Amino acid sequence: MAVNIAIDGPAGAGKSTIAKAVAKDLEFIYVDTGAMYRAMALYLIRQGISPEEKEKMEDACRQADISIVYEDGAQQVILNGENVTPYLRKEEVGNMASVSSGNPVIREKLVELQRNLAARANVVMDGRDIGTCVLPNADIKIYLTASVRTRALRRCKELEEKGIPCSLEEIQEDICQRDKRDMEREISPLRQAEDAVLVDSSEMNIQEVKEEILRLYREKIREGK
Repeated sequence: MAVNIAIDGPAGAGKSTIAKAVAKDLEFIYVDTGAMYRAMALYLIRQGISPEEKEKMEDACRQADISIVYEDGAQQVILNGENVTPYLRKEEVGNMASVSSGNPVIREKLVELQRNLAARANVVMDGRDIGTCVLPNADIKIYLTASVRTRALRRCKELEEKGIPCSLEEIQEDICQRDKRDMEREISPLRQAEDAVLVDSSEMNIQEVKEEILRLYREKIREGK
């Protein structure tokens, strides 16, 4: 039976970095939900649908089958049997994904596909509503967070390393606003699932967070034996 690990939390908490590291150690599939939304956007573009055509989007999305596989350790996104990974970073795809991801019908379709994938394989999935909505029966649920100050400092460091000037105060304000939007949004707001383990990474590095989640996983597996 497939084992599912759900990692939720606010923006900048390091969810994707940790989820990828945990998946690699356990040899699970890391489900990049963002890549799946981009694959759906690519499908809609190929159908000749514009971002304004809401009803056409909703009709067309039902014909899309999207999954994730790993080849030689690299993630490959499969759309209706075709590996579309090389096309997902195009600007037009990102623009369409930004619009289409807010459509409830498309979101429902992607959640169905994500659940199908999780039913077939051992996965680590991260997001805002994985443990509460997408995989409510996940074997292990983590709510990964960090203080606003810590998340802002991490983001500032990332930008500085790329040579991009930044204001720590502005980044902190942006994070606060994004947290508010995520927690107050109508569809699947960000919240900690009742059975999720809270992991605050404010004073932890990536290795320490990964080891804590692996410890929780091993503990859960021992309980199940």
